[in-house]
Amino acid sequence: MKTLRCENPGEMVYGEAEIPKPGKGESLLKIRKVGICGTDIHAFSGNQPFFAYPRILGHEIAADYIAGDAEGIQVGDKVTVIPYLTKGLDIASRLGRPNCATDMQVLGVHIDGAMAEYIVVPSHAVCTSKGLSYDELVLVEPIAIGAHAIQRAGLIPSEYTLVIGAGPIGLGIISLAHIAGAKVIAMDMDDSRLAQARKLGASHTINPKEKDVTTTLSEITNGDMPTLLFDATGNTTAINSAFQYMAHGARYILVGLQKDEIHFSHPEFHKREGTLMSSRNALAKDFEYVMDRFEEKSLQSGYFITRRVNFADAASLFTDPDRPLLKGIKTIIEFN
Repeated sequence: MKTLRCENPGEMVYGEAEIPKPGKGESLLKIRKVGICGTDIHAFSGNQPFFAYPRILGHEIAADYIAGDAEGIQVGDKVTVIPYLTKGLDIASRLGRPNCATDMQVLGVHIDGAMAEYIVVPSHAVCTSKGLSYDELVLVEPIAIGAHAIQRAGLIPSEYTLVIGAGPIGLGIISLAHIAGAKVIAMDMDDSRLAQARKLGASHTINPKEKDVTTTLSEITNGDMPTLLFDATGNTTAINSAFQYMAHGARYILVGLQKDEIHFSHPEFHKREGTLMSSRNALAKDFEYVMDRFEEKSLQSGYFITRRVNFADAASLFTDPDRPLLKGIKTIIEFN
């Protein structure tokens, strides 16, 4: 089978390997589509935390079920995969939070992922399609990250919700927050992404290059400021700046990840009785929730996928000096 491996930062290499054979508790999948996400781009650039080279990237998966012992799944079924693998014995798993397990191994990050024609995964990580298309299945994982963040936040219908960053993860949060009844405010420096945010339910958008953010938020919220904030940028400046946008009693959820320390005024945060939390990966129930939203058509794949590339041409997207992967919303690798 053909593989595409990130050999070192800045270096993508095609290779050949034997088709893996599933053992007990494992399943063999034929990859149909893989989404390229920020983790893959950061790994290629050399600035992804908790990463080692060489590595086959890819953890946003749509595939056909070929063989194995996954319960309730038949050969030929369309499937996706929960790519966060753990033995399930650590403290987080025992608390029902395997998404942040101490022994976490993420496909395409800690172990080889899905930029290959076939992959073997634990059978319990395989999710049935519920009749979804490959386009929908490949989007389940990134949107499930937003679903998990919203669940962590305890979103209240009609509350003003600021989503900072309108990339794939941010747009997923925007769409699901709108479905849940929030008054969504989207902020990004890319007007085309803000236009997409409006299509997905954002009632207000802010480009910080054009408007004073604090003043604009105050006007939108009648002086209250947002009671729920999500960072989906992974940008240190954006993360630090957002503390000043919090209403008194607000919750601030960090979904994006970066390497540096964050800084904020403790007195200002304290007087607000603010809540700060992180949101990492997603749970099986978040995958189920997103698949249900696709099934009922309240989520539409066409709003997220903006570029398609054949597997044979995928390496060139990473190495192109014009950096096309930073443009548009979601690029999908397709396997013939």
